[in-house]
Amino acid sequence: MAKLDLRVRLLGRLMKLRPVTDLDEARLLELQQKTVPRNAATDLLFGGVANGVVLTDGTAEGETGRIAVRSYRPRGATGALPLVVNYHGGGWTLGSLSQSDWLCSQVCAATGAVVVSVDYRLAPKNRWPAAPEDCYAALVDLVDRAAEFGADPERVAVMGDSAGGNLSAVVSLMARDRSGPRISHQALIYPGVDLTRSSPSIDENADAPILSKADTTVFRDHYLGGQDPRHPYASPLFADLSGLPPALVQIAEHDPIRDDGARYAAALQEAGVPTRLTEYVGMPHGYLSFPRLCRSAPQALAEICAQQRAAFAG
Repeated sequence: MAKLDLRVRLLGRLMKLRPVTDLDEARLLELQQKTVPRNAATDLLFGGVANGVVLTDGTAEGETGRIAVRSYRPRGATGALPLVVNYHGGGWTLGSLSQSDWLCSQVCAATGAVVVSVDYRLAPKNRWPAAPEDCYAALVDLVDRAAEFGADPERVAVMGDSAGGNLSAVVSLMARDRSGPRISHQALIYPGVDLTRSSPSIDENADAPILSKADTTVFRDHYLGGQDPRHPYASPLFADLSGLPPALVQIAEHDPIRDDGARYAAALQEAGVPTRLTEYVGMPHGYLSFPRLCRSAPQALAEICAQQRAAFAG
Protein backbone atom coordinates (compact mmCIF):
# COMPACT_ATOMS: atom_id res chain seq x y z
CA MET A 1 0.00 0.00 0.00
CA ALA A 2 1.14 3.55 -0.72
CA LYS A 3 2.26 5.56 2.27
CA LEU A 4 -0.10 8.14 3.70
CA ASP A 5 0.98 11.78 3.57
CA LEU A 6 2.30 13.17 6.84
CA ARG A 7 -0.50 15.77 6.95
CA VAL A 8 -3.12 13.03 6.66
CA ARG A 9 -1.45 10.98 9.40
CA LEU A 10 -1.41 14.03 11.68
CA LEU A 11 -5.08 14.74 10.95
CA GLY A 12 -5.91 11.13 11.80
CA ARG A 13 -4.10 11.39 15.11
CA LEU A 14 -5.97 14.56 15.99
CA MET A 15 -9.32 12.95 15.17
CA LYS A 16 -8.53 9.94 17.32
CA LEU A 17 -8.21 12.23 20.36
CA ARG A 18 -12.04 12.34 20.35
CA PRO A 19 -13.02 9.03 18.76
CA VAL A 20 -16.49 8.32 17.45
CA THR A 21 -16.58 5.26 19.69
CA ASP A 22 -16.73 7.56 22.74
CA LEU A 23 -19.90 9.30 21.55
CA ASP A 24 -23.08 8.06 23.18
CA GLU A 25 -26.53 9.00 21.88
CA ALA A 26 -26.77 12.10 24.06
CA ARG A 27 -23.41 13.41 22.83
CA LEU A 28 -24.32 12.70 19.20
CA LEU A 29 -27.57 14.63 19.55
CA GLU A 30 -25.60 17.52 21.04
CA LEU A 31 -23.08 17.53 18.18
CA GLN A 32 -25.88 17.47 15.61
CA GLN A 33 -26.98 20.90 16.84
CA LYS A 34 -23.56 22.44 16.19
CA THR A 35 -22.23 23.77 12.91
CA VAL A 36 -18.67 24.35 11.74
CA PRO A 37 -18.04 28.11 11.44
CA ARG A 38 -16.98 29.49 8.07
CA ASN A 39 -13.68 31.34 8.31
CA ALA A 40 -10.19 31.31 6.81
CA ALA A 41 -9.05 28.49 9.10
CA THR A 42 -11.92 26.14 8.31
CA ASP A 43 -11.72 26.98 4.60
CA LEU A 44 -8.04 26.03 4.72
CA LEU A 45 -9.01 22.57 5.99
CA PHE A 46 -12.38 21.90 4.36
CA GLY A 47 -12.17 24.17 1.31
CA GLY A 48 -14.22 27.27 0.59
CA VAL A 49 -17.03 28.04 -1.81
CA ALA A 50 -16.04 28.17 -5.47
CA ASN A 51 -15.97 31.57 -7.15
CA GLY A 52 -18.98 32.49 -9.24
CA VAL A 53 -21.45 30.25 -7.38
CA VAL A 54 -24.58 31.58 -5.66
CA LEU A 55 -25.81 29.73 -2.56
CA THR A 56 -29.46 29.76 -1.52
CA ASP A 57 -30.99 27.98 1.47
CA GLY A 58 -34.48 26.54 1.24
CA THR A 59 -36.55 23.46 1.99
CA ALA A 60 -37.85 20.37 0.25
CA GLU A 61 -40.28 17.63 1.13
CA GLY A 62 -38.98 14.86 3.36
CA GLU A 63 -40.81 11.70 4.34
CA THR A 64 -42.63 13.30 7.29
CA GLY A 65 -42.22 17.03 6.71
CA ARG A 66 -40.04 19.64 5.11
CA ILE A 67 -36.27 19.41 5.44
CA ALA A 68 -33.49 21.90 4.75
CA VAL A 69 -31.72 22.04 1.39
CA ARG A 70 -29.03 24.30 -0.05
CA SER A 71 -28.80 25.08 -3.74
CA TYR A 72 -25.72 26.13 -5.72
CA ARG A 73 -26.14 27.87 -9.08
CA PRO A 74 -23.59 29.45 -11.42
CA ARG A 75 -23.88 33.22 -11.19
CA GLY A 76 -25.41 34.68 -14.31
CA ALA A 77 -26.38 31.31 -15.84
CA THR A 78 -29.53 31.25 -17.92
CA GLY A 79 -31.81 28.51 -19.15
CA ALA A 80 -32.58 25.13 -17.65
CA LEU A 81 -29.39 23.61 -16.23
CA PRO A 82 -28.73 19.98 -15.26
CA LEU A 83 -29.63 19.10 -11.66
CA VAL A 84 -27.29 17.29 -9.26
CA VAL A 85 -28.79 16.21 -5.90
CA ASN A 86 -26.17 15.70 -3.19
CA TYR A 87 -26.33 13.73 0.07
CA HIS A 88 -23.66 14.51 2.67
CA GLY A 89 -21.62 11.98 4.63
CA GLY A 90 -21.24 11.58 8.38
CA GLY A 91 -22.11 7.98 9.18
CA TRP A 92 -25.86 8.76 9.05
CA THR A 93 -25.41 10.35 12.50
CA LEU A 94 -23.35 13.49 11.85
CA GLY A 95 -22.86 16.01 9.08
CA SER A 96 -24.60 19.09 7.74
CA LEU A 97 -25.17 21.08 4.59
CA SER A 98 -22.11 23.27 5.25
CA GLN A 99 -19.68 20.37 5.10
CA SER A 100 -20.53 19.87 1.41
CA ASP A 101 -20.08 23.51 0.37
CA TRP A 102 -16.69 22.92 -1.28
CA LEU A 103 -17.72 19.80 -3.20
CA CYS A 104 -21.13 21.08 -4.28
CA SER A 105 -19.91 24.52 -5.32
CA GLN A 106 -16.98 23.04 -7.24
CA VAL A 107 -19.28 20.63 -9.09
CA CYS A 108 -21.63 23.51 -9.84
CA ALA A 109 -18.83 25.66 -11.22
CA ALA A 110 -17.21 22.88 -13.27
CA THR A 111 -20.34 21.29 -14.76
CA GLY A 112 -22.63 24.29 -15.07
CA ALA A 113 -25.29 22.37 -13.15
CA VAL A 114 -27.58 23.40 -10.35
CA VAL A 115 -26.53 21.39 -7.30
CA VAL A 116 -28.95 20.91 -4.40
CA SER A 117 -27.71 19.37 -1.15
CA VAL A 118 -30.21 17.63 1.14
CA ASP A 119 -30.14 17.75 4.96
CA TYR A 120 -31.85 14.43 5.79
CA ARG A 121 -32.83 13.29 9.30
CA LEU A 122 -30.03 11.76 11.33
CA ALA A 123 -29.74 8.73 13.62
CA PRO A 124 -29.94 7.76 16.41
CA LYS A 125 -33.06 9.87 16.91
CA ASN A 126 -34.22 8.96 13.41
CA ARG A 127 -32.98 5.49 12.53
CA TRP A 128 -33.13 3.71 9.19
CA PRO A 129 -35.12 4.05 6.96
CA ALA A 130 -35.68 7.72 7.85
CA ALA A 131 -32.59 8.95 5.97
CA PRO A 132 -33.20 7.17 2.63
CA GLU A 133 -36.91 7.98 2.73
CA ASP A 134 -36.10 11.66 3.28
CA CYS A 135 -33.54 11.58 0.49
CA TYR A 136 -35.94 9.98 -1.98
CA ALA A 137 -38.84 12.28 -1.07
CA ALA A 138 -36.56 15.29 -1.52
CA LEU A 139 -35.40 14.01 -4.91
CA VAL A 140 -39.00 13.67 -6.12
CA ASP A 141 -39.88 17.13 -4.82
CA LEU A 142 -36.79 18.79 -6.30
CA VAL A 143 -37.40 17.25 -9.72
CA ASP A 144 -41.06 18.28 -9.58
CA ARG A 145 -39.93 21.83 -8.74
CA ALA A 146 -36.98 21.88 -11.11
CA ALA A 147 -38.22 25.03 -12.83
CA GLU A 148 -37.97 26.93 -9.53
CA PHE A 149 -34.24 26.20 -9.49
CA GLY A 150 -33.77 26.86 -13.19
CA ALA A 151 -33.07 23.15 -13.66
CA ASP A 152 -33.96 20.54 -16.26
CA PRO A 153 -36.02 17.66 -14.78
CA GLU A 154 -34.80 15.37 -17.57
CA ARG A 155 -31.10 15.74 -16.67
CA VAL A 156 -30.75 14.64 -13.06
CA ALA A 157 -27.83 13.06 -11.21
CA VAL A 158 -27.27 12.02 -7.60
CA MET A 159 -24.02 12.29 -5.68
CA GLY A 160 -22.82 11.53 -2.18
CA ASP A 161 -19.77 10.69 -0.09
CA SER A 162 -19.50 7.90 2.50
CA ALA A 163 -22.96 7.57 4.08
CA GLY A 164 -24.10 9.92 1.33
CA GLY A 165 -22.71 7.48 -1.22
CA ASN A 166 -24.83 4.77 0.39
CA LEU A 167 -27.88 7.04 0.21
CA SER A 168 -27.23 7.96 -3.42
CA ALA A 169 -27.10 4.27 -4.31
CA VAL A 170 -30.28 3.56 -2.32
CA VAL A 171 -32.13 6.51 -3.86
CA SER A 172 -31.21 5.18 -7.31
CA LEU A 173 -32.76 1.85 -6.34
CA MET A 174 -35.87 3.55 -4.97
CA ALA A 175 -36.33 5.63 -8.10
CA ARG A 176 -36.18 2.47 -10.20
CA ASP A 177 -38.44 0.44 -7.90
CA ARG A 178 -41.03 3.20 -7.43
CA SER A 179 -41.06 4.49 -11.02
CA GLY A 180 -39.63 7.76 -9.77
CA PRO A 181 -37.49 10.38 -11.48
CA ARG A 182 -35.13 9.19 -14.18
CA ILE A 183 -31.58 9.51 -12.90
CA SER A 184 -28.86 10.03 -15.50
CA HIS A 185 -25.85 9.29 -13.28
CA GLN A 186 -24.86 8.30 -9.75
CA ALA A 187 -21.54 9.41 -8.26
CA LEU A 188 -20.75 7.18 -5.28
CA ILE A 189 -17.75 8.47 -3.34
CA TYR A 190 -16.19 5.90 -0.97
CA PRO A 191 -19.69 4.51 -0.31
CA GLY A 192 -20.62 2.14 2.52
CA VAL A 193 -22.89 -0.30 0.72
CA ASP A 194 -22.53 -3.45 2.87
CA LEU A 195 -23.64 -2.91 6.46
CA THR A 196 -22.89 -6.52 7.31
CA ARG A 197 -19.26 -5.30 7.24
CA SER A 198 -18.04 -8.36 5.36
CA SER A 199 -15.52 -6.64 3.08
CA PRO A 200 -11.91 -7.83 3.57
CA SER A 201 -10.69 -4.23 3.84
CA ILE A 202 -12.61 -3.83 7.12
CA ASP A 203 -9.86 -5.78 8.87
CA GLU A 204 -7.03 -4.80 6.52
CA ASN A 205 -7.59 -1.11 7.32
CA ALA A 206 -8.99 -1.57 10.82
CA ASP A 207 -6.81 1.20 12.29
CA ALA A 208 -6.89 3.59 9.34
CA PRO A 209 -6.99 7.35 10.00
CA ILE A 210 -10.25 9.29 9.62
CA LEU A 211 -12.39 6.10 9.71
CA SER A 212 -11.56 2.90 11.62
CA LYS A 213 -13.21 -0.50 11.86
CA ALA A 214 -14.57 0.44 15.28
CA ASP A 215 -16.04 3.63 13.84
CA THR A 216 -17.91 1.68 11.16
CA THR A 217 -19.46 -0.50 13.86
CA VAL A 218 -20.63 2.49 15.91
CA PHE A 219 -22.10 4.32 12.91
CA ARG A 220 -23.86 1.18 11.64
CA ASP A 221 -25.35 0.36 15.05
CA HIS A 222 -26.63 3.88 15.64
CA TYR A 223 -28.14 3.93 12.16
CA LEU A 224 -29.84 0.54 12.10
CA GLY A 225 -30.59 0.08 15.79
CA GLY A 226 -30.58 -3.70 15.33
CA GLN A 227 -32.57 -3.78 12.08
CA ASP A 228 -31.64 -6.05 9.18
CA PRO A 229 -28.29 -4.95 7.67
CA ARG A 230 -28.98 -7.00 4.53
CA HIS A 231 -32.07 -5.05 3.49
CA PRO A 232 -31.28 -3.64 0.04
CA TYR A 233 -32.28 -0.12 1.08
CA ALA A 234 -29.71 -0.36 3.90
CA SER A 235 -27.04 -2.35 2.04
CA PRO A 236 -27.59 -1.88 -1.70
CA LEU A 237 -24.91 -4.48 -2.43
CA PHE A 238 -27.61 -7.10 -1.73
CA ALA A 239 -30.13 -5.60 -4.17
CA ASP A 240 -31.03 -6.54 -7.73
CA LEU A 241 -28.92 -3.93 -9.53
CA SER A 242 -30.31 -4.25 -13.03
CA GLY A 243 -31.67 -1.15 -14.72
CA LEU A 244 -29.81 1.35 -12.57
CA PRO A 245 -28.22 4.57 -13.91
CA PRO A 246 -24.56 4.67 -14.97
CA ALA A 247 -22.24 4.99 -12.00
CA LEU A 248 -18.89 6.33 -10.94
CA VAL A 249 -17.54 4.61 -7.83
CA GLN A 250 -14.53 6.16 -6.14
CA ILE A 251 -12.67 4.37 -3.35
CA ALA A 252 -9.69 5.15 -1.11
CA GLU A 253 -6.80 2.75 -0.55
CA HIS A 254 -6.55 3.39 3.22
CA ASP A 255 -10.23 2.90 4.00
CA PRO A 256 -11.93 0.07 5.92
CA ILE A 257 -14.90 0.23 3.50
CA ARG A 258 -12.70 0.37 0.38
CA ASP A 259 -13.82 -3.06 -0.78
CA ASP A 260 -17.50 -2.12 -0.36
CA GLY A 261 -17.12 0.20 -3.32
CA ALA A 262 -15.04 -2.25 -5.35
CA ARG A 263 -17.55 -5.06 -4.80
CA TYR A 264 -20.45 -2.74 -5.64
CA ALA A 265 -18.83 -1.59 -8.86
CA ALA A 266 -18.25 -5.21 -9.88
CA ALA A 267 -21.86 -6.10 -9.06
CA LEU A 268 -23.15 -3.14 -11.09
CA GLN A 269 -21.04 -4.19 -14.05
CA GLU A 270 -22.28 -7.77 -13.71
CA ALA A 271 -25.84 -6.41 -13.82
CA GLY A 272 -25.09 -4.58 -17.06
CA VAL A 273 -24.83 -1.07 -15.57
CA PRO A 274 -22.10 1.12 -17.15
CA THR A 275 -19.73 1.67 -14.24
CA ARG A 276 -16.34 3.29 -13.70
CA LEU A 277 -14.31 2.32 -10.61
CA THR A 278 -11.34 4.41 -9.48
CA GLU A 279 -9.13 3.70 -6.48
CA TYR A 280 -7.22 6.69 -5.14
CA VAL A 281 -3.91 5.29 -3.97
CA GLY A 282 -2.49 6.58 -0.71
CA MET A 283 -5.77 8.26 0.21
CA PRO A 284 -7.84 7.82 3.39
CA HIS A 285 -11.61 7.70 3.71
CA GLY A 286 -13.00 11.20 3.39
CA TYR A 287 -10.35 12.63 1.07
CA LEU A 288 -12.88 14.99 -0.57
CA SER A 289 -13.79 16.40 2.84
CA PHE A 290 -10.19 17.63 3.26
CA PRO A 291 -9.30 18.95 -0.19
CA ARG A 292 -6.44 21.12 1.09
CA LEU A 293 -4.72 18.16 2.76
CA CYS A 294 -5.43 15.27 0.38
CA ARG A 295 -3.42 15.55 -2.83
CA SER A 296 -5.86 13.43 -4.87
CA ALA A 297 -8.88 15.63 -4.16
CA PRO A 298 -8.51 17.79 -7.32
CA GLN A 299 -8.17 14.72 -9.55
CA ALA A 300 -11.13 13.00 -7.89
CA LEU A 301 -13.25 16.13 -8.28
CA ALA A 302 -12.29 16.45 -11.95
CA GLU A 303 -13.28 12.83 -12.55
CA ILE A 304 -16.69 13.32 -10.92
CA CYS A 305 -17.40 16.41 -13.00
CA ALA A 306 -16.24 14.80 -16.24
CA GLN A 307 -18.48 11.80 -15.69
CA GLN A 308 -21.45 14.00 -14.87
CA ARG A 309 -20.94 16.21 -17.92
CA ALA A 310 -20.76 13.16 -20.16
CA ALA A 311 -23.95 11.74 -18.65
CA PHE A 312 -25.82 15.01 -19.14
CA ALA A 313 -24.59 15.33 -22.72
CA GLY A 314 -25.71 11.78 -23.47
